[in-house]
Amino acid sequence: MTSVNLSRSIYDLVATAADRRAPDSGVTITADDVVLERPKNRDHGDWATNIAMKLAKRLGTNPREFAAEIARDIEGLPGVASVDVAGPGFINIRLEAATAGLLAKTIVESGEEYGRGTSLAGVRINLEFVSANPTGPIHIGGVRWAAVGDSLARILIAEGGEVTREYYFNDHGSQIDRFARSLMASHLGEPAPEDGYGGAYIGDIASRVVELYDGDIDALPREEAQEVFRSIGVELMFGEIKQKLHDFGVDFDVFFHEDSLHESGAVERAIERLRELGHVFEEDGAIWLRTTTFGDDRDRVIIRSNGEPAYISGDLGYYLNKRERGFEQNIIMLGADHHGYVGRMMAMVEAFGDVPGVNLQILIGQMVNLLKDGQPLRMSKRAGTIVTLEDLVDAVGVDAARYALVRSSTDSKLDIDLEVLQRRTNDNPVFYVQYAHARTRSVARNASGVGVDRSAFAPELLTHETESILLGVLQEFPRIVTQAAELREPHRVARYIEQLAGAYHRWYDNCRVTPLGEEPVTDLHRTRLWLNDAVGTVIRNALGLLGVSAPERM
Repeated sequence: MTSVNLSRSIYDLVATAADRRAPDSGVTITADDVVLERPKNRDHGDWATNIAMKLAKRLGTNPREFAAEIARDIEGLPGVASVDVAGPGFINIRLEAATAGLLAKTIVESGEEYGRGTSLAGVRINLEFVSANPTGPIHIGGVRWAAVGDSLARILIAEGGEVTREYYFNDHGSQIDRFARSLMASHLGEPAPEDGYGGAYIGDIASRVVELYDGDIDALPREEAQEVFRSIGVELMFGEIKQKLHDFGVDFDVFFHEDSLHESGAVERAIERLRELGHVFEEDGAIWLRTTTFGDDRDRVIIRSNGEPAYISGDLGYYLNKRERGFEQNIIMLGADHHGYVGRMMAMVEAFGDVPGVNLQILIGQMVNLLKDGQPLRMSKRAGTIVTLEDLVDAVGVDAARYALVRSSTDSKLDIDLEVLQRRTNDNPVFYVQYAHARTRSVARNASGVGVDRSAFAPELLTHETESILLGVLQEFPRIVTQAAELREPHRVARYIEQLAGAYHRWYDNCRVTPLGEEPVTDLHRTRLWLNDAVGTVIRNALGLLGVSAPERM
């Protein structure tokens, strides 16, 4: 019996018990009310629920007495070994070994589908992340969002979400002007502009612009030459960004150009919509959005008195554009320096008549520090002032870089020790989990070599303590994926894999899949092969959600 089937069966029993207790109470019980959890102390059983405590007050009954009544009913379910009531009304459930062990076969037969859910089925989600300006290589903060954003997209899709990965291409504004002037200065051998960009990459791109330009760029007036450096240089820089992200395992469905917001009239449409809703006013020659109505600390200028659009004008047009494209949930991933941005964005959402935190969700990521020999990593030789995606991948590889960036909550600062990630030891978390998968494949190969196959399955034989623990961890995977999707926290999947790898390594040390010496092959060996392969399946599925490979050998 799986946790889903058990939950449904308990739901039916609870509904019946509630009706017996208070047939005229009008209390409505849904399947969502029946939540099964793994007890922290496995001596308390395989599953626990606090459903009696949740419903007792609504039913006007004693929670412990109600729990005892429900427990008596649960004891009659097939595959349940025992049921106890603890404390004020917790119900602890222990399954028969055969029932618990059935999970191994379910996982192997489900393959890639195990762990996938339907909590977001049919929901259209726009996930915008990275969106680094095309004025230089992606710095380490953007790399964190690349790893986390792509992993989150995979997890949302695993829960049935219809996800569009989107990159906001900021090709409008002063930073592009500074980039063009920096390229021009490098070509002419002049110092970089005071507000410009440095680093060897500027010289590299400037040289490539000259090579690609069909004509003599030096024969052009300075303003025209600068425009050539702008158009070709931005394209080259953005092409490089896209290639580096692709090599990192991150691809986007949409590259949205900021310029298009202003050229297509999207900004004007957004202003007009907000004006119709009564939230736009004019003062001192400027056009304003009254965001204080929705909790912002001050109203925001949309169009300045000189007719130039303020920064928020692009936000208005872009948000409305996403909603017009049919996205019900819009998730934006921003760096720590954008924390003050959240309030006005949520006020904007409410001004449009939408729900903050639902139609728009903003995730803020904290800084990343790379350490080598215990000290902050030197700045990139190529970028000059920042540590880049290329620096990190060159140091540790794609798998280790992605895993290290995803395994911690994004709302906390992250220190990554490159020396640890380069080790082939258990203190390197990516090695630890990848080695667990490789070990499952090695066990399967060795089993095949001595005639152990999956021709029999006797789950009642899986009675060792480490097998009970391992099955309990395996059972948790679908819940972890659903929770990671709901909370937008991919790190929960990484931490889960580490827990599973630890449980597997302990099982491996205690339980043999292959017989010793002249021992005959038994159904216990065959059944343990099912369990071994189930672990490999779950680790592989979980690593896939993080965009990390599951090697066959290490």
